[in-house]
Amino acid sequence: MGFVQYLRQEAAVIRERDPAVKSAMEIFLYPGFHAVLKYRKAHRLYLRKHYYRARRISQKAARKTGIEIHPGAQIGKGLFIDHGHGVVIGETAVIGDNVTIYQGVTLGGTGKEKGKRHPTVGSNVMIGAGAKVLGSLTIGNNCRIGAGSVVLKDVPPNSTVVGVPGRVVARDGIQDAIELDQVHLPDPVMGDINRLKEEYAALNIRLQELEQTQAAQKRGKCEDI
Repeated sequence: MGFVQYLRQEAAVIRERDPAVKSAMEIFLYPGFHAVLKYRKAHRLYLRKHYYRARRISQKAARKTGIEIHPGAQIGKGLFIDHGHGVVIGETAVIGDNVTIYQGVTLGGTGKEKGKRHPTVGSNVMIGAGAKVLGSLTIGNNCRIGAGSVVLKDVPPNSTVVGVPGRVVARDGIQDAIELDQVHLPDPVMGDINRLKEEYAALNIRLQELEQTQAAQKRGKCEDI
């Protein structure tokens, strides 16, 4: 792919997923655009085993953009990093096509383990602000990871994950496009609380009925005497 074609593709991705964009020229102001552009260059050097030069490019990009992408990571087309400050993508991370990542996201490891130690993210995935995806796990295609979630286990395709640690709270059908809604996600904790409230109210009513029955029985015995 030529450079001009690449710019057009990136411009189309950003304009599709960010309503704040008013002109194609604005893509040059996006730190995510520059971070991914520098990553592509560094990754080519990394594949040729020019590790120092690759890391030098990635570290300069990290200082400039606040987005740290290791040149060894494997990233498909259509990655959009919105705002982006604090985003970290580890060396053995694998990212599919048409993925959206918000600020503060970490695709990291869990320690000093060797080999594949970072996540594999499928295509058409949205990872909300501040989410942490840690370890050599897999996030399936068409998933949504809620803001602030900490994902430590594999996530099946077409799932929505929220919480610390992250839990699958919904399984939907295959989506034709990335769902970018970070707000209207299921809240399993509040759901559990509401169920407990309902059960408590039902038990309270049942207890009152039993107390009334016992009181009536006592009155009946007194009248018999």
